[in-house]
Amino acid sequence: MQLKVATLEDIDSTLNLHAKYQVDTIKEEDKKDGFVTTPFTKDELKDLIEQEKGLFIAVDSGKVVAYVMSASWEFWSRWAMFAFMAKNLDCKSYRGIDITSKNSYQYGPICIDKAYRGTKLLPEIFNFAKKNMTNRFDILITFVNKINPRSFNAHHKKLGLDILSEFEYNNNKYWELVTKIRN
Repeated sequence: MQLKVATLEDIDSTLNLHAKYQVDTIKEEDKKDGFVTTPFTKDELKDLIEQEKGLFIAVDSGKVVAYVMSASWEFWSRWAMFAFMAKNLDCKSYRGIDITSKNSYQYGPICIDKAYRGTKLLPEIFNFAKKNMTNRFDILITFVNKINPRSFNAHHKKLGLDILSEFEYNNNKYWELVTKIRN
């Protein structure tokens, strides 16, 4: 298995994985095992790759089996939910650091093919993505829908992200999670 920063040639395979686990297209019986909520287009992934270098993938036998998206709040601001989150950053702090849209970034979504869940892939791709973002940011922020406990447990318990806050957006309830990525 190879971890790498995605290129434009990886978009189709990434979108194939995404479609399997996106909340609008996932099989109902698979939702309990986790899902991603935000839909993405080829052009949006192209921008993520070219502008942010923020699509990190795991490839096995030529197929994308996991991805992590990471980008600045400026990039994510085209989606209303991320703009809402960014607007509320300036009143928060974490471990003595005032959080801003300049020193923090949005991590996620993350998606791992069901066949690879429960392996060491989650911490490996998480740390690979985090390492690639340390030259630009101090703090990683993400959110998890409260109806997705598998993702919450993976991020809070397995990866050690702290709960920064809880919030509601568009009739959904979320945990906002945080960690420092460099000292």
